[in-house]
Amino acid sequence: MFILGIPIALVTSPPDYQQGDTVRIMYIHVPSAWSMIMVYCVMASGSAAFLIWRHPMASIVAKASAPIGTVFTALALVTGMLWGEPMWGVFWVWDARLTSTLILFFIYLGYLALADAFEDPERGDKAAAILALVGSVNIPIIHFSVEWWNTLHQPSIISTSGISLSNQMLLPLFLMLGAFTSFYVAVLVLRIRSELLNAKIRNARVSHTNTVQAVK
Repeated sequence: MFILGIPIALVTSPPDYQQGDTVRIMYIHVPSAWSMIMVYCVMASGSAAFLIWRHPMASIVAKASAPIGTVFTALALVTGMLWGEPMWGVFWVWDARLTSTLILFFIYLGYLALADAFEDPERGDKAAAILALVGSVNIPIIHFSVEWWNTLHQPSIISTSGISLSNQMLLPLFLMLGAFTSFYVAVLVLRIRSELLNAKIRNARVSHTNTVQAVK
C-alpha cells in the first residue's frame, strides 16, 4: 500500500484549488491522525479488559501499542504544523483540535512513564491502564472539536455531511490509511512477541532466584 499510495499521493494526485501542492501533506497527516486515535482506542480497550477481567494479554496489547501511538501522534502534530503554516501564517495556534491532540501526546507519554515506574510490573500495568481509561475522554473531544468550537482547523474530511474530497484524492488517501493501519498491525505483532519474550525472561529469573534461595 505504501508502494502504491506514496507515488500517487505525492506525484499524480491533483493539487488543491486553494492550497496547491501543499495539500499533499494531507496524505501523511490524516493517516497519522487516524492512526493515533485508532491505536489509543485499542489501548483503552485493552486497559479496560485488563482491569475488569485481569487478562494479561490485554495489558500486553495495550503496552505494545503505546509507543506506536506516540510516534503517530508526534507525526500528526509535526505534519499539522507544516500544513498549517502556509494556510494560517503560523506553525502553531492554541486551536481546539491542535490542543486536544497535544494533550493526547502527553497522555501517551504519561502511559509509557507509568508502565515502567514501578518495580512490580503489575502495579505499573494497573496505573497505566487507569490513565488510559481516563484519557479516553479526550478522544471524542479531538474528533468533534471542529464542530463544537469555532476553530481554525478545517472540518473532518469524512463527516455526517458526507465526504469533502474528490475521488482522485480519495484513492491515495485510502491507500495511505490502509498502509498506516497495516504498518501498525505488523509492528504490534512484533512488539507483542517481544513483550511475551520479556515476560518469559522475567519469570525465568524469578524462578531461578527462588530456586537458589531455597537451596541456600
